[in-house]
Amino acid sequence: MGFRIDKLGVVIAALLAYGGFLAPFANFRANRIVPGEARWILEALPPGYGAALLAFIAVAIVLIVLKTPTLFRLLLGLVALLTLAVLIGLSAGHLTPPENTYARVSPASGFWLSSFAFALLTADALARLRLSPLARIGLLLAVAATVAGLLVSGIWDGLSILKEYGSRAETFWLEAGRHVVLALGSLAAACLVGLPLGILCHRVPSLRAGVLNGLNIIQTIPSIALFGLLIAPLGWIALNVPAASALGIRGIGAAPAFVALFLYSLLPVVANTVVGLAGVPRDANDAARGIGMTGRQRLFGVELPLAFPVILTGIRIVLVQNIGLATIAALIGGGGFGVFVFQGIGQTAMDLVLLGAVPTVALAFAAAVVLDAATELSNSKRGRAA
Repeated sequence: MGFRIDKLGVVIAALLAYGGFLAPFANFRANRIVPGEARWILEALPPGYGAALLAFIAVAIVLIVLKTPTLFRLLLGLVALLTLAVLIGLSAGHLTPPENTYARVSPASGFWLSSFAFALLTADALARLRLSPLARIGLLLAVAATVAGLLVSGIWDGLSILKEYGSRAETFWLEAGRHVVLALGSLAAACLVGLPLGILCHRVPSLRAGVLNGLNIIQTIPSIALFGLLIAPLGWIALNVPAASALGIRGIGAAPAFVALFLYSLLPVVANTVVGLAGVPRDANDAARGIGMTGRQRLFGVELPLAFPVILTGIRIVLVQNIGLATIAALIGGGGFGVFVFQGIGQTAMDLVLLGAVPTVALAFAAAVVLDAATELSNSKRGRAA
């Protein structure tokens, strides 16, 4: 029996070959803003570790190219990602001179490419295994616990991004809270307004086109432009409406960011509500009428439960979108992780940029996994009910 080649595996293997054998593993800088000096795997890691990692990557390339069992590929990807995470921490301790508090060590392109390749392998294996929603959430929690364990262990303390965090720990958690409040608060407000508006558009078809077209126009306005357009009216409200300023309504800050995110959130919520309600089987409504249910009872007892998976899909889109867009709020004083992103850009300190970008990506990814699982669970319940 001949060996079978996995086509995606060839692509992953090519990424690994370049990332492991040709690209630098870490960057060393004498301080946080000077250009970095590339260090390849054998230079970046303590003696023996670099050669072992190269051997591991070489074996992994062969195994990935071949059609190996899916569960084995998943375990290989997870073990490889954990190995890379531990070794980049060891690299920081190896490259930083003793008692030197100014030197900076950060992952280089080889580390990121190798990590991306193994993450792609893991994602492909997960897709093929078709894990249950609860299993996916359990895996997400396990990954989060592993990352938390690595952080607590101190193995990453020598990395530049953790040094940036160490000098800004209190500010980091303050801005993290603001980021979450902006993303979740605007989503909650959009649901409070968008769900009734979607129900109204479903019940009154003559309103549907006008409302959806108007919300679609808002979606086409660039985020920074929308933030800017809101500064003048909110500033006027703060000056002329009693108690508005005391409530936090100002021309700059969190208020225009919140309003902009709320406006961006309305279209997915309203549109998915309309689509979900339109997809409710006519037989279900007829049966509900036949047993004497009122319009209100049909809405809350039949239509909304059956439309919920579609509505939840819109909520997922909004939450992931808002987590990303909340980063821009820092430009108008709204806070959030964007504070570190734009500070880092201004100071040409890329590790400070990563301090804002990495948790934003992690939050968006976690939100997508959880809400995808919730959508699938609600779909399965809908199927059993039908």
